[in-house]
Amino acid sequence: MKSPQSIPNITVTRICKAILYIEENLDKNLNLQCIAQKAYFSPFHFHRLFKAVTQETVHNFINRKRIEKAAAYLIHQKELTSTEISEVVGFSSLSSFSKAFKKFYGISPNQFKKESFKKYSKICKTESKNGQIKIGFEQYICNINNTLHWFKMNSKKTQIKIVPRLDVAYIAHKGKMEAIGSVYHQLVKWATPKGFIHDKTKMLTIYHDSPKITDPNHLRMSACIVLTDAIEMDDSINFKVLSSTKCIVSRFEITAFQFQEAWESSFAWMAEHGYQKANKDPFEIYHNNADEHPEQKFIVDFCIPIT
Repeated sequence: MKSPQSIPNITVTRICKAILYIEENLDKNLNLQCIAQKAYFSPFHFHRLFKAVTQETVHNFINRKRIEKAAAYLIHQKELTSTEISEVVGFSSLSSFSKAFKKFYGISPNQFKKESFKKYSKICKTESKNGQIKIGFEQYICNINNTLHWFKMNSKKTQIKIVPRLDVAYIAHKGKMEAIGSVYHQLVKWATPKGFIHDKTKMLTIYHDSPKITDPNHLRMSACIVLTDAIEMDDSINFKVLSSTKCIVSRFEITAFQFQEAWESSFAWMAEHGYQKANKDPFEIYHNNADEHPEQKFIVDFCIPIT
């Protein structure tokens, strides 16, 4: 089996196309042949390369994404019943959904919904006697008032606005959040000779998974550069269009160690003001190079799509 580092960029790019197709069609009957076609591979080669790139089989990836998407619905859209959620994430029956969910998180979907009522919840990892990692549910030990106070003290400006369409080139990252820096180095290395790095360059990170419901080793993010002009397609990198969307946009000037608190407080502000997260991924837009800031701080907009 090849290591991810030894797989050609064009293969990774094509696998990313298949992953995007899976995530956008979880409610449908996803079969191996159809998914492989999206990546321009035969089913046999696709199955092998998919595991080499993602470290998961196609079946396990689809099942995990369905369960994690269901968990997001249970947290953010409590008006939906378990039956409705099981259908929208692609399970054939409520019983199969409940069984798969409990196997993954250790509690039933209804228990999960009840436990998350305080808004602040996370998935933690515990090690069992046989050495296997299990995922369990626990509450954050935090105070909502303190979190909202932190938001008030650190947010420079918060507004509800339409973020316009963004055309981006991106490199996908899977794993712990702190490792995305090396992915941005790759992106800058690709973009610099093409003249895309200049004073007005905008970078952004898209979060495809939430650390609340996804194991840190499976978190998926996209390191992006915003394109202002049409460019010739390049098989070594991915391209996508972020359609214009209504967002809560909060401007922060923070250190690298404050990003988690900024996200948590942003979602707290959303809940306290009665907004509901849309079925789109949140993202950050960076407005400076932190290395050039006198206090090594990022000036960044935290964007939460809302309905």
